[in-house]
Amino acid sequence: MILGSIIGLVLGDDAAVIKPLGDIFINLLFMIVVPLVFFTISSAIASMDSMKRLGKIMGSMITIFIVTGIIASVFMLFAAIIFQPGSGVDIPLTAPETVEDVSLGDQLVSTFTVPDFADLFSRSNMLALIIFSVLVGVATGLTGEQGRPFTKFLTSGSEVFMKIIQLVMYYAPIGLAAYFASLIGEFGTALIGDYAKAVIVYYPVAVLYFAIGFTIYAFIAGGRKGIARFWKNILSPAATALGTGSSVASLPVNLQAAKKIGVPKDIRETVLPLGATIHMDGSCLSAMLKIAFVFGVFNMDFSGIDTFLTAIGVCLLSGIVMSGIPGGGFIGELMIVTLYGLPIEALPIISAIGVVVDPPATMVNATGDTVSSMLITRQMEGKNWMEKAEIQ
Repeated sequence: MILGSIIGLVLGDDAAVIKPLGDIFINLLFMIVVPLVFFTISSAIASMDSMKRLGKIMGSMITIFIVTGIIASVFMLFAAIIFQPGSGVDIPLTAPETVEDVSLGDQLVSTFTVPDFADLFSRSNMLALIIFSVLVGVATGLTGEQGRPFTKFLTSGSEVFMKIIQLVMYYAPIGLAAYFASLIGEFGTALIGDYAKAVIVYYPVAVLYFAIGFTIYAFIAGGRKGIARFWKNILSPAATALGTGSSVASLPVNLQAAKKIGVPKDIRETVLPLGATIHMDGSCLSAMLKIAFVFGVFNMDFSGIDTFLTAIGVCLLSGIVMSGIPGGGFIGELMIVTLYGLPIEALPIISAIGVVVDPPATMVNATGDTVSSMLITRQMEGKNWMEKAEIQ
């Protein structure tokens, strides 16, 4: 980012000559996102060991994931309203020549479903793909022994595409440098100041949410003892997530922490692996920041209840499709660009924010899974679950 900005400042408009290097990086991400989302979500569900309480655990888990994601999104929304990241840069957003009127019913149908299986292979139908992936995972798990080979296939596919993303991310410095050179060369230094403003907003908000929000969650889950056990065991997963930038890399340490806290085996081994893929409080925080930032950059109106509710919904969706790997936030950024119909130029603009805020975002993502498992245990086992764990 810094190198690209310097090149853009030096070369000016001539920096556009290296923009194709950035286009290659963006196209690689678009190419991979559909199979990656399918394999990570379906394999996580299909690999669940405990099927006896699966329905109840899943219901509690989804509820808590959504509630905490909404809280995180609203938390950042207030900060975005106050500090207005992205304001001051005016990049006109070109409106399409024709706009088709679509009823609410038709919009819901097209959002959640597709008329043909082949249509699932488009990033334009991401939510339908998520639903399909969940159905495949559940069906595979319910099939039992006969479904084991397919579970191995899904798990293998997930590992392969995660490795592909890791390989693509080796090219990320070149791609982002090229894109930044082009952007700065075209739009000038105004973008740099606003990125600094966005980062200055995110870090304190993420730390406050981690310290205050998770303490409140731990108290709800287990009272003062819950707070004590959470903070006694969470620092190691937090440090691992901060250093690796990966929720998956933090999973083994997270499982150990949840075990020491007293979360039952079937709950922690269901919630934490799935949470590493679909529960991203830190990503909800960053998604709201990215939305507010890109609205400001493209001179779009970021106000009104409808706009805020839509933004919260987009934050939840972008958090759901995040995969627990370094740089996985790009997938959520693809979601933001796709759902808002933003120009392709918006992706590198918000991706730059994702790169800078990734360490604290991943820390909040990973540790949020642990405290969520405590909340789920509280709901499943009652208020004395910690005492039961001590007896066992």
